[in-house]
Amino acid sequence: MTTRFDSDCVATREILSLVGDKWSVLVIVNLGQGTLRFSDMKRAIEGISQRMLTLTLRGLERDGLVKRTVYPTVPARVEYELTAMGRTLLEPVTALAVWAQRHRAQIQRARESFARTQKASAE
Repeated sequence: MTTRFDSDCVATREILSLVGDKWSVLVIVNLGQGTLRFSDMKRAIEGISQRMLTLTLRGLERDGLVKRTVYPTVPARVEYELTAMGRTLLEPVTALAVWAQRHRAQIQRARESFARTQKASAE
């Protein structure tokens, strides 16, 4: 194995750990529809806590995928949008989401079969 291959794998793993978690994918997909305020995203993403949405947005902003704009109003208005680089993630993330939806039942059946096999072998 070459050093270049090792470093490429590390880089891929780091990026996938960021954009591969369920909240980042949902944020990216929602922002793919256009600029949103925090409260709009919170309503759109079922089950996400305010803290998790904040952490997810910060991570995506840190990595240059999301742009945060603060407007000097009272109270302050904050909007989020995908950057040009963030928009390039829409196609692969959408493809992954479609694949997951298409294979969800099959994966669930495989998990149930595996669990039965594990249980039978433990007995």
